[in-house]
Amino acid sequence: MARSAHVTPHLRLDKRSAEPLYRQLARALRESIAEGALHIGDKLPPSRDLAAQLGISRMCVVNAYTELLNEGILAASPGRGTFVADTLSAKRDPSALPSVAANPSASALPPEHLIAFSGGAPAEEFLPVAAIQRSIEAVLERDGAAAVAYEETEGYPPLRAAVAQHLASLGIRTTPENVLITGGCQQALDLAVQALLNEGDTLLTTNPTYLGILDIARIRHLRVVGVSVDEQGLRTELLESAIVAHRPRLIYIAPTHHNPTGSVMPLHRRRVLLRIAAANDVPILEDGVYHELSYGAEPPPPLKALDEYGVVIHANGFSKIVLPGVRIGYLIVEGALRQRILRVKQAADICTPSLNQRAMHHFLVSGALSGHLDRVRHACQQRRDAALKAAQRYLPKGTRWSAPSGGVYLWIALPPNGVTAAQLYPVALQHGVSFAIGAEFFTGEGEPEAAYFIRLNFAQQAVPKIEEGMRRLGAAWAEAYAMSRSSSSRHSEAVRNAL
Repeated sequence: MARSAHVTPHLRLDKRSAEPLYRQLARALRESIAEGALHIGDKLPPSRDLAAQLGISRMCVVNAYTELLNEGILAASPGRGTFVADTLSAKRDPSALPSVAANPSASALPPEHLIAFSGGAPAEEFLPVAAIQRSIEAVLERDGAAAVAYEETEGYPPLRAAVAQHLASLGIRTTPENVLITGGCQQALDLAVQALLNEGDTLLTTNPTYLGILDIARIRHLRVVGVSVDEQGLRTELLESAIVAHRPRLIYIAPTHHNPTGSVMPLHRRRVLLRIAAANDVPILEDGVYHELSYGAEPPPPLKALDEYGVVIHANGFSKIVLPGVRIGYLIVEGALRQRILRVKQAADICTPSLNQRAMHHFLVSGALSGHLDRVRHACQQRRDAALKAAQRYLPKGTRWSAPSGGVYLWIALPPNGVTAAQLYPVALQHGVSFAIGAEFFTGEGEPEAAYFIRLNFAQQAVPKIEEGMRRLGAAWAEAYAMSRSSSSRHSEAVRNAL
């Protein structure tokens, strides 16, 4: 019988670090295994339990476990859990892994063959590495030591000017003085939240919503209230009553290619949102990271471009469209709030690394962004089309989804009479495919259908792998469903025999 491991005493996570929490957790688990704190065959806690113990989101734990499963350090078994694998034995004899021993019919593929639809980062082949390398070399040659010295907390002035000029093409009129450069859009969101909300305050958002904002709310000890969405995003007819009932200090929303649903708020709803927020004196934190990844109809302007009331703080960045590791984001914010956010930023990290800022500025003014975006949009559209076609072919009857007009996500509702996403997940891993469990994106407020949603990042995989990944996902669902039916039948028989 596997030993249940007590892992939390050995894990140290820095929630202020720019490194994603799931990466920190994966590294900490590797170190615990290498140092002997965790042993071969030890059973790790369920993702929900470990998330609660560490004060992080369950998806952080799921992503960390998935990374270690991919490396062969862990092994998963449907109905049994996640274990520390005997990596050397597994190489000699794959049947030594608990996952295969527990369920021989779902022969686990080697980890390097896992098709991951689970992440949020762009595909590596989309990244303009050569162009950024040229920009870095040019900046170092031009600026010398200044390129690696401290920068102004507000950001490198030429980059702020270039961002303001770029935003004008989206309809956002601002000045360089109102542009604050941050360490990615995630930090931009966190800085705004810290400046506006205190512990115990209420944040209002869509339900479901972006995992990153839920992580921020959890770390900052905020109360989160979710407002339902439909195919057109936030249901604005429910907004005013939610504001009156819960008195939020901030509304967070991603109106264009919403994560996770992919929805786009139409113009009339954007105007209603702005009017209601202004009437109730509630600022809006707009997340615009996917606005420029549109490959269908042109989306409505960002909320910031429509804001005649002065209620919108616009957060954005280049991680999703250029290079995630460069971590360049920004906030558009005016007045006294700008100074408050600036003080929070200075206390957090003094400044965003100067070399990254200067390289991004060089990339922008070189004109490389436009052509790069065109290539990424074209590739994303091809992959979106392949994902929709493969979903139609391989996913079970009763599965629902909508075709996103941009972004990188397909939001899928599994058949409500079948297995949940959490039940499907370990079986899918054994079939060599992963996804994000949809329930993690919900605020936890009475959404019974949440358990049946999954989110797929179709942009991470080339077209042939999308096809194969969907085939594996369909096969995994069929197997998980058969397992659940068999288990249900055995339970019913046991009940009858007991009567």
